[in-house]
Amino acid sequence: MKICIVGAGAIGGYLGAKLALAGEEVTFIARGQHLEAIQNQGLQVIMADGSSHVVHPSLATSDINHAGSQDVVILAVKAQSLAAIAALSSLPEATRTRHSANAEGIAPALSSLYNPDTMLVTAQNGIPWWYFQKHGGEYEGQQIHAVDPDGIIAANIDIDRVIGCVVYPAVELQSPGVIRHIEGDRLTLGEIDNTKTERIQKLAQSFKQAGFKAPVRSKIRTEIWLKLWGNLAFNPISALTRATLEQICQYPLTRELARQMMMEAQTIAEKLGIEFGISLEQRINGTQKVGAHKTSMLQDIEAGRPTEIQAILGAVIELGKLTHIPTPYMDTVYANVKLLEKTLIG
Repeated sequence: MKICIVGAGAIGGYLGAKLALAGEEVTFIARGQHLEAIQNQGLQVIMADGSSHVVHPSLATSDINHAGSQDVVILAVKAQSLAAIAALSSLPEATRTRHSANAEGIAPALSSLYNPDTMLVTAQNGIPWWYFQKHGGEYEGQQIHAVDPDGIIAANIDIDRVIGCVVYPAVELQSPGVIRHIEGDRLTLGEIDNTKTERIQKLAQSFKQAGFKAPVRSKIRTEIWLKLWGNLAFNPISALTRATLEQICQYPLTRELARQMMMEAQTIAEKLGIEFGISLEQRINGTQKVGAHKTSMLQDIEAGRPTEIQAILGAVIELGKLTHIPTPYMDTVYANVKLLEKTLIG
């Protein structure tokens, strides 16, 4: 299949590299020194077992308009970049070119990538903008202001193309053109209306051929919550303390803080009909087993980049207000991360 990775950073680059190694025709949309390195030397992926692979994609560019029609588009940019990409995708080409810097150097004409059957895979952390689309129940169509404050994403991305994806691999961008895989190879997929379709089975098969575990789940929102349950606590705590996952879990005070945040989140999720298949302690212990890994939010803080705090924690706090559930622990940590972000980034 022809697959375009929009945002070929750590996660996007890793997904695209493994798909390319499996024989898929992969295009990378990237920017800056990372793009230059891929264009000049290829993308190097250092695996957890120490093996190394260099991938030369079919195309590496900063301009989506050069990519052409695709069978699959994987949106691997951070959640906070989606609105800019969605907004620009609906503008005339000349206007997109003038404003491309607002989308981290990507000229995002997403519609230029589409054929009638193109799948759009969302690979962001946190609560997705489409959470209440095709959801059913009393909150059907509810806007998530923390991740789509002006409704730009929902207005400019075709919901019928969207496939949910929960990405579990831990990876780091070691240097421009070099990605290090820490652990994990599971990508959980799901149609957002909870159906199992022929197209998603085809997508899952491509991921499996690339060496991923790619189960298709009928309740993708439950899968989102299972990962987010830990992320909403450990990512912001790591950003504030500069500690690894292992350190946070082993230190009693931060472990307890994470537990309190996760208890608040569990109450919200259950109010929305989510059933967790594991206990809270099992989820924390699973995080501890990842080891001395810096979370993506800590990596962003250290690099002076905006974080995913809105999608990972702000959106959950918003859902707490929607369901009338107080979130004092999450509120406190959220406020501190927002101030840290403002202090370091502006």
